[in-house]
Amino acid sequence: MKKDLGLPEQPAVPRVVTAEPLAHVAEDGRAHLLREHLEAVGQWAAMLAPREDLRAPALATGRWHDLGKYTQDFWYRIRAENGFEAHLEKEGALERDHSTAGALWALSRDARLLPLALAIAGHHAGLPDLAAFKERLRREGKQALLSDARARCDVPALLDGPLGFEPGALLRLEPLRLELWTRMLFSLLCDADFLDTEAFFDASRGAKREVPVTLSQLAERLRGFLDEKQRVAPDTEVNRVRREVLSAAVEAASLHPGVFSLTVPTGGGKTLTSMAFALEHARRHGLQRVIVAIPYTSIIEQSADVYRQAFQGLEHAVIEHHSAVDPEKETALNRVASENWDAPVIVTTTVQLLESLFARRPSACRKLHRVARSVIVLDEAQTLPPSLLAPILDGLGALVKDYDCSVVICTATQPALGRRPDFEEGLPDAREIVPASVRAFERLRRVRVRWPTLGRKLPYTELADAVAAERDVLAVVHLRDDARRLCELVDERLGHQETLHLSALMCPEHRSEVLADIKARKRRGEPVRLVATQLVEAGVDLDFRVVFRGLGGLDSLAQAAGRCNREGLLDGLGELRVYEPETQPPRGVPRAAQDVTRGLLEQAPDLDLFAPASFQRYFERLYATRKLDEKGIQDLRAKLQFEAVSKAFKLVEDDWSASVVVPYGNREALLDVLRQLGPSRERLRALQRFTVTVPRKVREAWLARELARLAAETVAYLGPEHSSAYHERFGLLLDRVGILDPSFLIPG
Repeated sequence: MKKDLGLPEQPAVPRVVTAEPLAHVAEDGRAHLLREHLEAVGQWAAMLAPREDLRAPALATGRWHDLGKYTQDFWYRIRAENGFEAHLEKEGALERDHSTAGALWALSRDARLLPLALAIAGHHAGLPDLAAFKERLRREGKQALLSDARARCDVPALLDGPLGFEPGALLRLEPLRLELWTRMLFSLLCDADFLDTEAFFDASRGAKREVPVTLSQLAERLRGFLDEKQRVAPDTEVNRVRREVLSAAVEAASLHPGVFSLTVPTGGGKTLTSMAFALEHARRHGLQRVIVAIPYTSIIEQSADVYRQAFQGLEHAVIEHHSAVDPEKETALNRVASENWDAPVIVTTTVQLLESLFARRPSACRKLHRVARSVIVLDEAQTLPPSLLAPILDGLGALVKDYDCSVVICTATQPALGRRPDFEEGLPDAREIVPASVRAFERLRRVRVRWPTLGRKLPYTELADAVAAERDVLAVVHLRDDARRLCELVDERLGHQETLHLSALMCPEHRSEVLADIKARKRRGEPVRLVATQLVEAGVDLDFRVVFRGLGGLDSLAQAAGRCNREGLLDGLGELRVYEPETQPPRGVPRAAQDVTRGLLEQAPDLDLFAPASFQRYFERLYATRKLDEKGIQDLRAKLQFEAVSKAFKLVEDDWSASVVVPYGNREALLDVLRQLGPSRERLRALQRFTVTVPRKVREAWLARELARLAAETVAYLGPEHSSAYHERFGLLLDRVGILDPSFLIPG
C-alpha cells in the first residue's frame, strides 16, 4: 500500500483497521474517528462558553475546525505516519494544512462568520493577522481543498445544521470588543480540542479535569484558618490592624462586581485578606474562580504555599502556574499538556495572565475563557509596565464589562490606575476595600527612613562594612552580580561564610530552603545577614531590624521598608537606609523610576515614603515620562492583527528570558518521569521548582553547543555533569556552564 502510494518507508506500526475518516491514531493502532472528534469538540466548546452569545458559535467552530482532515491527502498521511504527530499542522507547511478547509466553510456559510473562520484557521499554527489570513485564502488550491473535504464528509449535519445565532451581530461589535470576543472563541476551541484529544490518548484520565472543590468550601476553610491565626496572634497594633482590614474586606465582598483597590501597608496581611475578599465575593456573585497574578516568578511559590496551608486538606484546589517550564515548541503532546486553569484557585504570573489576553499560540490562549467570570487579584499592581498600560487596562476593563470579572488592584503603593481627566486610560469606578477610618498607614508606621546624600555613591566596600556591623540586616541591591559581590565582601569582614544570599539565579526550591534557614536562625536568636536582589521586596515574608536599599523607584523603596520591623516587635522603629549604589538599575522603567524618585527628593528632602499622596505624585510623574501604548497595540488589535499584537506585547521578564532546569535537589527523578511518560500539566508543574531564568540567547547557545539538552523535546535542562555550575549559596553560575564537574571525568 505505501509503495503503491509512493510514500516513504516508515517503521512498522500497528495497522489501522477502520476505513472511516480519522482525527488521530494512537501508537497501539486505536482510531479516533473524525466525526466523533468534531462533535465532541463542538459540545465541549459550547459547554465551556462563559457567555450565551459564545455558545452557538463555539459549537459550530468545534464541529468545523478539522474539516480538512476529510481530504484525501490527510487520509493517506495519517495512515502512513500513524502516531500523535501526524495531524500536527505547522505554519507554512501547506501539505499538513487541515484548518483552512473549516475556515473556508465558515465563510461559505456566511461571510460575516469571519471571527469563526479566524479561530479555526489558527487552532494549530496560532491566530493569524487578518491580512495574512486573507492572503492564505487566496492561495492556489484552497477551494479544491474545501470541495474535497465536503465531498468526503460523512455527517452532513456537521456542515449544514442551523447556526443558532445571527451572524450580523458579530460584526456590529466595536473593533476592540470583537477582537476580544474572537480571542475568547479561539480559547474555547483550543481548550475543547486539547481536552478531547487528551482524553483519547490518555483514556484512563478522561477529558473532564475540573477539581471537585467549591468556592464555598474554600471560603469556609480559609475562615477557619484565619480565625485560628487571629486567636493565637499576640495583641499587637499590627495584628489589630490586620483584623480590621480583614473584616473590612469580607464586608466589601457583597459589593457589586467591578474594579476594586486593596491598599494595605506592607505587613498588613494583604495576601490572605485579598484571598478572603476574592473567595467571598466570588461565592456571593456566582463567579467561578480566583486568579492571583504576581509580577515575579520568584515569589509565586511563597504565596502558593500560604494558600495551601490555609486550604489544608483542599490543597489540590490551588494551581501554581508560571512560565518557567511552559514549552515554546509546539508539539502535540505539550499542546495538550499546556495549562488550562481548570481549578478554583490559580496563582500565576502577571506574564501568564496578560499573555492570555494578547498572545496567539493555542497553548498560551487555551486558558483565556477560564479567566471570564473570575476574581482577578493583581498583586503588586504597581509593577505593571507603563509602556503597555493602555492595552493592559483596556483588556482588564473589557473583562470586567463584558465577561463578568472583578479586578482587585492590590498593593501597598497604589499606582494611580483609576480613570481621571488626565488619565483616560484608567480603570473606571474603582472602589477602595479598606475604609480610611482604619488609618492603616498611620498606625503601621514601624520604620524610620534615612535618605542618602544625593550624588554621593556608596562604595560596596563601605556598604559591606555597614552590613557586617549589624546582627539583623537585609541589604538589597539592583543586580544579581552585585548581590554575589556584596555577599563575598561581607564574608571577608566576618572572617567566615555566614552571609546568606537570595537572587533569581537560585531555583525556587533553593530559595525556599534559604528562607526556611533564615526563620530557623531567627528562632535560635542567631545573627542573620542577608544580601538579596529586589525579588525579596514583593511578598516575601521577611522581617529585619535594619534594611539597606539602593536608591530606586519610590514603590520599590516602600516594598523594601516592608521587610523592616514587619511584625512591629521592636521596642522602637526599624530603619531603612537608602543609599546611592555604585551600579545603576537596569535600563528602562527601573532607571526612569529612580530618576523620578531623585526628583521628588530634590524638591522635598524629608519626603514621606509612607504617605499615599507621595505615591500619587510619583506614579503621575512616572507615567508622564512614558508612552502608555508605546508600540501601538490598540490600533493593531482594532485591525485584528493577532500575530503583530503578540510580537509587540512583551513584558520585560518574558521578552529577554528563558528558563532552564538546573542540577539541584531531586530534579533528575522528575526529568526521568518526563522522558518516560512525556509532558503533562502535573509533570511540568513539578519541574517549576527547579528552574532558573537566564537570557534567552544564553540558553540558545547552550542548546546549540549541547551543554543543555531538551527532555521530551519540551524542557531545557543542564545535566548532572554541570553540577559545579550550580553553587550551594549563589545558585547558577553562568560562566561555569561548560566546565564539567570533576567527578564526571573520573572513570567509573
